[in-house]
Amino acid sequence: MLSYRIEFIPDRDSELFAAVPASAAVFLLRGVDEAGEPYVSKTSNLRRRLQRLLGPVDGQTRKLNLRERVRWVEWTATGSDFEASFLLYQTLRREFPKAYDKRLRLRFAPLVKMVLDNPYPRATVTTRISGLKGGGLKSGGLKGSGGVRSNAQYFGPFATRVAAEKFANDALDLFKMRRCIDDLHPDPQFPGCIYSEMKMCLAPCFKGCSDEEYGAEVGRVQQFFESGGHSLVREIERQRDDASTSLDFEAAAALHTRLEKVKAAAAQLPSIVRRLDDLNGVMVQPSADLESVALFKIVGGRICAPVALNVGQPAGAVQLVSKPQSMESRIAEALAEVEAPKLRRALEWMEHLALLKRWYYRTIKVGELFLADDGELPMRRVVRGVSRVFRGEKPAGDLSDTAGDYWKFRAREAGLPES
Repeated sequence: MLSYRIEFIPDRDSELFAAVPASAAVFLLRGVDEAGEPYVSKTSNLRRRLQRLLGPVDGQTRKLNLRERVRWVEWTATGSDFEASFLLYQTLRREFPKAYDKRLRLRFAPLVKMVLDNPYPRATVTTRISGLKGGGLKSGGLKGSGGVRSNAQYFGPFATRVAAEKFANDALDLFKMRRCIDDLHPDPQFPGCIYSEMKMCLAPCFKGCSDEEYGAEVGRVQQFFESGGHSLVREIERQRDDASTSLDFEAAAALHTRLEKVKAAAAQLPSIVRRLDDLNGVMVQPSADLESVALFKIVGGRICAPVALNVGQPAGAVQLVSKPQSMESRIAEALAEVEAPKLRRALEWMEHLALLKRWYYRTIKVGELFLADDGELPMRRVVRGVSRVFRGEKPAGDLSDTAGDYWKFRAREAGLPES
């Protein structure tokens, strides 16, 4: 149900037009038969749109007019395009449970998937997530009883499938995990493939390695994905330093060249790309209430219902800067009260990721996204972001204010330079 509902009487249409705001909103028009199919849409000016749809018609026109068919008007004001898109998604999903996907036309986010159920794990690029187990995704997160049905791990979202495939290929070039998609039945008589010939695969297909050796290589790939490449950077830098200490300068030079290749592969990752159960944070968006901002809590790539944070107090901008701890507490309390949506199908999870990806990869976007590092939000940055969004200011540098923050955190964790 949307926030407001008012009866439409054609002879008293001026009352309706005066009651609705001349601002952005998601709205729904119902006929006399409330069980019938409603008209659902979003608009940047609700009053103007309703005057066009429900106003009197002068002469013949091809424009859609529902004046004689509508009995009830429902709407919710929105403060940003992201909020409108998310509310429209929820409304269409509720009103058209069997056809909302065709109306939305969401493009699912490309992900890199680690297939771990296979005896010889591999990585692939996909836009689909395996079904859920344990009754869906619960508010506590993705791990445990509310996770995916298989042991697969997903990393994303990427902007395009091409970007995901390029990163996956460049990353796998650094390891010797298999690229083939077949179910392997190791046979010493099997001739192998081009990757085993080029020494780019441990070749489990013809017992070129033990199961333990292959499992260790898979673990290195997982660490590479989870750390944004810093695990391999640390490993190669240590080997390079050991070679230099041993005066083996040729080996040190070769390792330095390999190190540059690793850094080039890791540099392809935007800050939002990470293991999905680590995709936690908060998005700050303008609110329809001019004295507030809207906070969207992100839990495991799922978008929670927005919560309003009132910051428009007297001299509020000064207080926001002079008392950051007070604002941090208010933000933390507001987010603590938000419950993550309990998704029952993997499709819903993919839809949330699609909405998040569509906003994040826009060239020009409103609002800011702050992602958690090791479960902790960068609260000082969030406070500054709240101030900027409330004032309508653009952030300096990257639009998200967090580009690279996750990987800088991983670099600090690994004892590496943050640059």
